[in-house]
Amino acid sequence: MKKDQIRIHCSNGHLGFAPTKEESFWIGAKTKPDYYACDSGSDDIGPVPLGADKCASHPEWQKHDLELMLIAAREQKVPMIIGSAGDTGSDSRVDMYIEFIREIAKKHKMEKFKLGYFYSEVDKEYIRKKMMAGETIEGLDGRTNLMIDELNKTTRIVAVAGVHPFIKCLEMGADVIIGGRSSDAAVFASAAIFEGMPENNSYYGGKILECASFAAEPYGAKETIIGTITKDDVKVTAMAPFQRCTIASVAGHAMYERTNPYFEYFAGGMLDMTNCVYEQYDEKTCRITKAEYVPIEGKVKVKLEGSGKVGERYLGMAGIRDPYTIKNIDKVIQWAKDQVEERFAGKEYHLSYRVFGKNGVMGDLEPIKETKSHELLVVVEGVAPTDAVAEEVTLIGTRQIFYARLPEVKGTAGTAAFILDEVIKVSPAYEWTLNHVVSVDDPMELFKINMVTVGE
Repeated sequence: MKKDQIRIHCSNGHLGFAPTKEESFWIGAKTKPDYYACDSGSDDIGPVPLGADKCASHPEWQKHDLELMLIAAREQKVPMIIGSAGDTGSDSRVDMYIEFIREIAKKHKMEKFKLGYFYSEVDKEYIRKKMMAGETIEGLDGRTNLMIDELNKTTRIVAVAGVHPFIKCLEMGADVIIGGRSSDAAVFASAAIFEGMPENNSYYGGKILECASFAAEPYGAKETIIGTITKDDVKVTAMAPFQRCTIASVAGHAMYERTNPYFEYFAGGMLDMTNCVYEQYDEKTCRITKAEYVPIEGKVKVKLEGSGKVGERYLGMAGIRDPYTIKNIDKVIQWAKDQVEERFAGKEYHLSYRVFGKNGVMGDLEPIKETKSHELLVVVEGVAPTDAVAEEVTLIGTRQIFYARLPEVKGTAGTAAFILDEVIKVSPAYEWTLNHVVSVDDPMELFKINMVTVGE
């Protein structure tokens, strides 16, 4: 029997990125929600985790958050839904979460339950065949349409699922769902749509729940909120004793991470928040009405995210206290770059400098042009196809900060202090190669669903 309302518990805006706060989690759990749901991924973390097929978050933090959710959901016999497993939603991260679920179920001697999961990785050859057949893989956010050389540079691709694979798993009787890469909002909207709620409120509820307590004030990360979705409205309630969901906090979050603050696109449709009405329902709850869902005619377009390896990477760090060097830091850096180029002219490498205390965060976008810091930290990044070249590029690029001699400098020391004598090998450098959409005949085409039984 379909419900008059659906209440969804969300405890973390990016499961495992930092551990869920347990007090508000259990406050929310005591209200007996209909679903426990969390998004576990983001492309905010950059292309490295996807390309290298690893987590950006500590596995123990992720397991901690999954354990809280699984214990509560199984005790209350309600579904639990996770999207974008392990930060990226790649196949290996889905498998990692499945193993975590098995371990937690065994640890707590849980009764048998049905675990549904789906994969989101896309074979490059699938895309290549479409391109060779003349199909356009459309670029997003100002990117040009996909070219073969961009595809060739790509290490790994994931498709971003809409509500469809989650709903299919629920239809198949899944008690727990582990999803590959997914639209953040779809994780929550799928439950509401499955329960018969209208698409406009289901998608709005998903949009506002996906970052958990980011939709509440004052700021408090990893605190639980609960979304109540009905045919008429969406209500969002903060569970942390010190937080409340207000008109300002909820409306502000609705505009978060949007090119256009009013529109949110999904596989098959778009949420229009232009005419949303926000009301303070009670002290801790905001009520939202008049969101609109606009189906997109024609074939469903599924977003693709792809990451490609650029090269091996090292970091060097130099501290600067000398006032003259600080005043002329751009000239000093150019000196160091020239020394690297003299050694590696004609070879492939990339050398970059971030100057913290000047414009290390914003780079050329920094509006304050005059450097008033009494000291600077210069972080040097060297990237090259081979480990040996990357290390040497970074070492020269860092050391030459110390050796830089401008015409006016008479001394022989004191221009820089090295935090470490050596440079540090870090993860290889990757770049985003795909931010595109592919047209599909069936929205399930790219997502492979599996169902297993877990527990004793």
